[in-house]
Amino acid sequence: MSQSIQDSSGWMGFDAFMAQALYTPGSGYYANGSTKFGHLPYTVHHAQRTAGSDFVTAPEMSPLFGWTVAQQVAQALQTTGTQEVWEFGAGSGALALQVLQTLKAQGVVLSRYTIVDISDCLRARQQATLAAYADQVHWVHKLPDTLQGVVLGNEVLDAMPVQLLTRIQGLWHERGVALDDGGGAPRFVWQDRPTDLRPPMDIEGTHDYLTEIHPQAESFVRTLGDKLSVGAVFLIDYGFPQAEYYHPQRHMGTVMCHQAHQADSHPLVDVGQKDITAHINFTGVALAGMEAGLGILGYCNQARFLMNCGLLTPLECADLPTRVMAQKLVLEHEMGELFKVIGFYKGQPWQALGFAQGDKTHTL
Repeated sequence: MSQSIQDSSGWMGFDAFMAQALYTPGSGYYANGSTKFGHLPYTVHHAQRTAGSDFVTAPEMSPLFGWTVAQQVAQALQTTGTQEVWEFGAGSGALALQVLQTLKAQGVVLSRYTIVDISDCLRARQQATLAAYADQVHWVHKLPDTLQGVVLGNEVLDAMPVQLLTRIQGLWHERGVALDDGGGAPRFVWQDRPTDLRPPMDIEGTHDYLTEIHPQAESFVRTLGDKLSVGAVFLIDYGFPQAEYYHPQRHMGTVMCHQAHQADSHPLVDVGQKDITAHINFTGVALAGMEAGLGILGYCNQARFLMNCGLLTPLECADLPTRVMAQKLVLEHEMGELFKVIGFYKGQPWQALGFAQGDKTHTL
C-alpha cells in the first residue's frame, strides 16, 4: 500500500485505498484467511488471533432469514420463467444454503445457483458449506455477456469502494490518503485536494461536511441491468434515500470499520485486518438501475420485506431462542429499519411479494 501511494505522487484517493485494503491478494481483508463471519469475536493472545470473527450478517443470525428470502426468490423464478439464481459476495455461504434448502423443500425447480465472489478464501468456506449441493452450485469470478434469473446481493454494495468528499470553509475537496513518516515508520494520514466532484444534491448550510459518493456501486448496478436479459434483482444493505443520506446534519459521513464485533471510524489503522464499509445511497442505486433498463419492483426496510415474505409464519411454532434471534432481523433498533431492500425487474412488471405492503419507492 505504501508503495502504491508513493507511485501515485504521494496521494491516493480513498476509493483506491479502500479497494487495496479490502481486496489486495494475500493481504487485503477479504483476501486473507481470517474468519469474517460469525457470532463470537476473536481475541489476540501473544500477538496471535484466536478463533472468532469480526461481524455477523443476517443469514448467520437466523436461518429464517434465508427461508424468508427464498419465498421471494421462488415467486420471482416462477413469474419470470427462469431457473437460475446468481448471488454476489456470498460470504460464509449461509444464505445460499438456506435458499437452496428451502427451494428444494418446496419443490422449486432450480437448474443452477451461481456465486460471484472474488475472495478465494471465502470461496473455500462456501464450498464446504454447500458441499451437499455441489451439482447445482457454481463459482465464477466475472459475469458472462448475458444472464437470466434471480440476482441476490446481501451486504454487497456497502463493501464497494467509495470516494470521500469534504466541504471545508465552503470549498469541496476529495479526501485521500498520504504517507507521513514523522521521523519514524511511515503511517497513513488524510490529505485533501480541491476537486470538481460534488455530491448528487446540494448540501444546505456552509458548515464543514464529509460524505461519500458511490460510483462503483452504481456502476455495478448498471452492469447488472445491461447483462440481465430477463429476471429480477434483490439487493439488501444498510443505507438511506438520497435526501436522508445527504441531510445537513449527517456531516461526518458513514464510513465505518468492523473488527472483532466492534465498530470504529478509523480506516487508516489496522489496514487489511478489518472490514471497511459505507452506507448506501439507495436513490443513486435506483437511478443507476433505471438508466440500464431495469424497472423498480419496490423499496422498503428489511422488517417490512421479511414480514411481507412470511417471516411471522414459522415464528408461531418456533422455540424461544429461534424467536429471539429472528426478532433481531426486524426490530427497529436492530436490523429492521437501518437495512433496506430494493428490487428490480427486467421484462414485464409484476407485484413482488416482499413489497406488497409498506413500499417506499416514492421516498427515493
